[in-house]
Amino acid sequence: MHDTNPLLSTLLKILDDIQAIDVTVIDVSKHTSITDYMIICSGRSSRHVKAVAAYAMEHMKEAGVPAINHNGLEGGDWALVDFGDFIVHVMQPETRALYNLESLWQERVE
Repeated sequence: MHDTNPLLSTLLKILDDIQAIDVTVIDVSKHTSITDYMIICSGRSSRHVKAVAAYAMEHMKEAGVPAINHNGLEGGDWALVDFGDFIVHVMQPETRALYNLESLWQERVE
């Protein structure tokens, strides 16, 4: 899946470079018109969550894909970055477990 979309591969490399934890990619293109992929990952702390989101925005912009919108960078509990074809959720592990977005989207995809 990642090999067919070079920008997705770029984004995943960026997340790996900043040490995002437990990166999950869900192809939602057949189920919603708002994006093609939901990328969900964790940060070790609120500071790391903010750093992951900011790093992704900076480096995706360099790759020619600036963020359309972002939310949650102030708090660091859950940061969302919208790149159009990709929506990135960076969460602290407790928040990720509470909202369980993977389960919500994977039920729709299957």
